[in-house]
Amino acid sequence: MKFVLLWSDILFFLLIAAVVAGGAWASRVEHLRLAWRQVGQSRVGMATATVLIAFVLVAMLDSLHYRERLPGTQGEHLLGAQENYAVEVRSALDAVLTELRTRTEKTYSAPLATHLFAKESLDADLGRDFPRLKHGGAHLGEDLTAHDHDIAAKAIKGLGLGLLGALAFGLASLPLRRAAPHLAWNAQLATVLVLCLLAGVIVALAGDYHVLGTDKVGQDVLYLTLKSVRTALLIGTLTTLIMLPAAVVLGLLAGYAGGWIDDVIQYLYTTLNSIPGVLLIAASVLMMQVVIDTHPEWFATAAERADARLLALCAILGITSWTGLCRLLRGEALKLRELEYVQAARALGVSGARILWRHILPNVMHIVMIAIVMDFSGLVLAEAVLSYVGIGVDPNTISFGAMINTARMELAREPMVWWSLAAAFAFMFVLVLAANLFADVMRDAFDPRVVKR
Repeated sequence: MKFVLLWSDILFFLLIAAVVAGGAWASRVEHLRLAWRQVGQSRVGMATATVLIAFVLVAMLDSLHYRERLPGTQGEHLLGAQENYAVEVRSALDAVLTELRTRTEKTYSAPLATHLFAKESLDADLGRDFPRLKHGGAHLGEDLTAHDHDIAAKAIKGLGLGLLGALAFGLASLPLRRAAPHLAWNAQLATVLVLCLLAGVIVALAGDYHVLGTDKVGQDVLYLTLKSVRTALLIGTLTTLIMLPAAVVLGLLAGYAGGWIDDVIQYLYTTLNSIPGVLLIAASVLMMQVVIDTHPEWFATAAERADARLLALCAILGITSWTGLCRLLRGEALKLRELEYVQAARALGVSGARILWRHILPNVMHIVMIAIVMDFSGLVLAEAVLSYVGIGVDPNTISFGAMINTARMELAREPMVWWSLAAAFAFMFVLVLAANLFADVMRDAFDPRVVKR
């Protein structure tokens, strides 16, 4: 096995490390610690944070990449020949979901089905009928009378496994709950219980059935959905990481300095806002694709090529999405620079850079933090729309938008193939809803204009 480190993996883990370091720093600052305590005391905050952490854990597993070593002959091993590795790059999530990844069918099959979704010509005697799946329900043999009973029994078994998992989590987190009894642990435990019950049922059923069905080429939809989580999180987080420095620096500089600096920055983001966003993104993505296609020697594997396009899309979305936060910070800086403590710092000869760093930036961080979380959900939806129109991620990259784009042509057929679209919509809905609700809790905790209860 040879570990592969993609650029998106590096940036994603650096971002997680930065969040952990920021949390450690915030715990030593009194007003930030009180604000985060208010987030923890909120039932909605703890529940949505638990859901978001579950998504992050899936994305972290999918960000540990490797290439499998190809088996060599005994003679090559004795001669000490160079080891060869597979071209395909896989992740730890692929290893965990090996059964889902390898158990492919011929084409569409409905969730928990035992036959294909469309009729086919079997032979001269039987005519046209629904063929049996190779893997879905294969353990039942030819007798399908126990199909419903088998699903119910496995679901009950999965509920039991999920309950045991939730109890294990509750016992493991007991010292933490005793150390911070003021937090809304009941909401977190209830959310963990629901997640464990759902995961237990899915695990119990996924061993013998396709829980969410299969797509046009027979791939398990549950596997595709879980693989799409990493793409959604990368688009939401890395794009924010790219646009944040420009938005903060230019916004504060325009509001504090004023004059011709303010005019230039205003002209810059006004001009950028006047260009239709989809057209600008489409033109930029197509230009980047030309660069990637003309330099195949830059990429050793297809995964590195797809990763380059993903990072390019993040950069393009970041360049086109910083203007809103910049405008907000400019307006806030215009107000703060007229306050008495800023005027006193000026009169004492404090430099402008120090005033921005020590007096203005800390007072706009609540806007920055709220904008980060709220922009995240918008960027996740933007990826789905861009992939739907064909200018999103690489075709080899699994994403919610790619799943929706693949499923859209099947919505017009009769009977309709609905499960691919429904699975992508459900996971994306839960992710975006959790991010938006968490953003509301953060706004109430960090915005000084909101009356604290």
